[in-house]
Amino acid sequence: MVVLDYGSGNVHSAAKALEQAGARVELSRDRSAVMAADGLVVPGVGAFDAVMKQLTAVRGGELIERRLAGGRAVLGICVGMQVMFERGIERGLDTEGLGEWPGLVDELDAPVLPHMGWNTVEAPEDSVLFDGIADERFYFVHSNAARSWMLDPIGAFAHPRVTWARHGDRFVAAAENGPLSATQFHPEKSGEPGIRLLGNWLRSL
Repeated sequence: MVVLDYGSGNVHSAAKALEQAGARVELSRDRSAVMAADGLVVPGVGAFDAVMKQLTAVRGGELIERRLAGGRAVLGICVGMQVMFERGIERGLDTEGLGEWPGLVDELDAPVLPHMGWNTVEAPEDSVLFDGIADERFYFVHSNAARSWMLDPIGAFAHPRVTWARHGDRFVAAAENGPLSATQFHPEKSGEPGIRLLGNWLRSL
């Protein structure tokens, strides 16, 4: 298991949580290590534009794309989820994302921002990530999110599983789409439910 070490601030906490879930974890940006790993985790904190610049500097987008093209599992966390979409608008900056999913990430329309704290989610019954934990609460820290899901169900991965949450707006809290999964919340900050979610992902590899 590799956590992509591209400069994001929460790589170590993500690695520790994965170890608690039973994984052997390496922090790396080395191409061969990233491509050979059973799973790749892309964490992210801060602004969409800054994370994209950090990923670009280590050719992270290319590594993610190559893994997904080969059906190799990738898990994005928080801004590591947001950058999987086509575009992000934050603090007046309109930034191109990785484009693995169509759609826009922008600011929630909510009475209080950031959305910080524990929240429930609306997971589909066939979710792998939320198997046995759909009624739990998870820890969010964000102001921006994808507020719609625009991927048409075509090809080999015809039935993406989309999990929703609400803070003012309804937004995408997690998505499972073939080899690409992601969560807007932080599993590594979500206590036992977060560890169980990571365990569910690990068992699916």
